[in-house]
Amino acid sequence: MLEIIAEENYSRLDVFLCEELGLSRSQIQKLIKNKNITCSIKLKPSMKVSQGEKFFVDIPPSENLTHLEAEDIDFDVIYEDEYLLVINKPSGLVVHPAPGNWHGTLVNGLVYRYPELKALPNFLRPGIVHRLDAGTSGLMIVARTQKVMLMLQEMFKLREIHKKYLALTHGTPAKREGILSGPIDRDPNNFLRMAIVENGRPSLTGYKVLWSRNKYSLIECNLFTGRMHQIRVHLSALGCPLVGDNLYGTNDEKLPRVYLHSWKLEFTHPITQENMSFRRNITSDFLDFIADLRD
Repeated sequence: MLEIIAEENYSRLDVFLCEELGLSRSQIQKLIKNKNITCSIKLKPSMKVSQGEKFFVDIPPSENLTHLEAEDIDFDVIYEDEYLLVINKPSGLVVHPAPGNWHGTLVNGLVYRYPELKALPNFLRPGIVHRLDAGTSGLMIVARTQKVMLMLQEMFKLREIHKKYLALTHGTPAKREGILSGPIDRDPNNFLRMAIVENGRPSLTGYKVLWSRNKYSLIECNLFTGRMHQIRVHLSALGCPLVGDNLYGTNDEKLPRVYLHSWKLEFTHPITQENMSFRRNITSDFLDFIADLRD
C-alpha cells in the first residue's frame, strides 16, 4: 500500500495521480473505479485535490504496472554515500518507467547498480525526488533510503535545494535579467502540455542572459519552484522558446535534443548537514552546437 500526500492544490485528481505514479490517465481512472485508490471520501477522477490530502494506492499485481527490470544504463555518478547519489543524466534518457517507456529508463539503471532501491515503496520511481525531462541533461539527486527520500522531498518543498540551468533559446529577452512568475498548470487544450493559466500553480523562474548572438541566447535559469516543464513554459511565454523544443517552440526543427542543462546543484546534506555543491558544464553536443552558432 502506497501513501501519497498532495503537496499543493490540483485542479483534478487524475492529473495529480498521473504525475505522482507515472501512469496514464486511463489507468488512473480504472484504479479509482476499482477502488484501488482510496481516501476518506468517495473519489472521482475530476474532483479537485487540496493541499495535505492523503491518498492510499493499492496497485493490483500486473506485469505492466509493477515489474521493474534492472538494466545496465549509461549515466555518470558524481557523488555517492550510503544516503544519496548525485548523478549526471545524459540527454535522451527518460527518468522513470511510464506507459510507452517501461524499459531503458534511469530508474532501470539505478536498480541495476543499486539493487536495494527496489525495496523502496515508490515502485516505479524508487529514490526519485525530482525529475529532468528526457531531453534535459545534467545534475539530479537520488535518495538511497525512504527516510532520506522523504527528507529531500521536504527540502524541495521548502526551497532548500538550489538548482540552476543553462538554456539555449531563440531570440533575446527585452530585459537581460528578471523573474518570471506566470502560474502554471495543464494546458486545457492539450493534456501533453503545461501552460500559463489563470489560477495555475504559483511558479517562479529567475533568468539572466549570458550572451546573445545570431538570434540565439544562452540563458542561466534559477528555479525557485519545480513545476513540470517550468523553464520551457516560462521562456516560451517570454518569446524565447528553447532550441529543439518542438512542444513549446517551433515544430519544424529536426534537432536531436532540447538544449537545456542542469548545471549547478547546491543543498545541505539531510543527514550529515554538510554543505553540498556540484557543477557540471554543458555536454559536448551542447557545446558543439553553441560553437557553430558563435562562428
